[in-house]
Amino acid sequence: MAHVLVNNARKDYGAFKAIKGVSVDIKDGEFVVLVGPSGCGKSTLLRMIAGLEGITSGEIHIGKHVVNELAPKDRDIAMVFQNYALYPHMTVAQNMGFSLRLKRMPRADIAARVGNAARILGLESLLERYPKQLSGGQRQRVAMGRAIVRDPAVFLFDEPLSNLDAKLRVQMRSEIKELHQRLRTTTIYVTHDQIEAMTMADKIVVMKDGRVEQSGSPLDLYDRPGNLFVAGFIGSPAMNFINGTMTPEGFRTADGVVLPSDRTMAEAVTYGIRPEDIRLDPAGVPVSIVVVEPTGSETLVVAKLGEQTISCVFRERIKAKPGDLLHVSPNRPTIHLFDREGSRLGAGEAVTSY
Repeated sequence: MAHVLVNNARKDYGAFKAIKGVSVDIKDGEFVVLVGPSGCGKSTLLRMIAGLEGITSGEIHIGKHVVNELAPKDRDIAMVFQNYALYPHMTVAQNMGFSLRLKRMPRADIAARVGNAARILGLESLLERYPKQLSGGQRQRVAMGRAIVRDPAVFLFDEPLSNLDAKLRVQMRSEIKELHQRLRTTTIYVTHDQIEAMTMADKIVVMKDGRVEQSGSPLDLYDRPGNLFVAGFIGSPAMNFINGTMTPEGFRTADGVVLPSDRTMAEAVTYGIRPEDIRLDPAGVPVSIVVVEPTGSETLVVAKLGEQTISCVFRERIKAKPGDLLHVSPNRPTIHLFDREGSRLGAGEAVTSY
């Protein structure tokens, strides 16, 4: 295990600046997820930590060492890629032990490490199979086993579940989290899927355009997003954003709809409320249903609030169809307000106390 520190790291490709002064502090044994949209720089940053990309300026520390100039093989890391990259002519056992054979480790030690990794990952019965005889999930376990046998200080995962179907992704993310809880190896995991980030991470680092927008625990980012980008990216379905103005009687939209708020300062703001924080309320504001999507445990409703579209998630099984009116109210303690520049008002504190 090792402490990883990225200090003001930059990566330029000619005139294009891919990483713009990123600093991230990853504690020994921590599971950190780098998340953001395509092109935000998360995979580039991971590859810089791995040594697969050079660093233009700044420093990367792994343990007590600055590793800017170290080759990947000397950084005591192991990486699991989106592509399993298994050798098709080798068995599972041979694939898992290949890096150890390159180090000329004794055969008995290789067999012991491979056997231990196979027990951890449930691969004991598959050791003599070839990759073509394995399912996608089994291949991903083999790729993870190949990393585990090296006993690295840091695990790096680059979108390892992207090639799996939805059900298997859910299963594999649980297995990766359980693996981390068992090994307690420092782990850096890249994904564009914020559900993966929320369910797996000790700390999430949200990136956009080569910069860190916000970092913190999953619930910190969910409950106290620092700006509109983080608020819209974390959470599924995404947070509703409604434009309007604060007035003494509450938040007023351009259509004249008034929503509750404890903030009375007269100013133009964006009012944020998560779909699951909207409840049915006979005394609430009317919304016109556009789409109803029952999922079994919940019902997602897309509706018109004045001229603006919002999403609502109800635990109740409502009997409604497009065109019907519902009356709803936001849960006041979970209201978020943002200024016109997109920064959170009252950042770091609860927006309302009710």
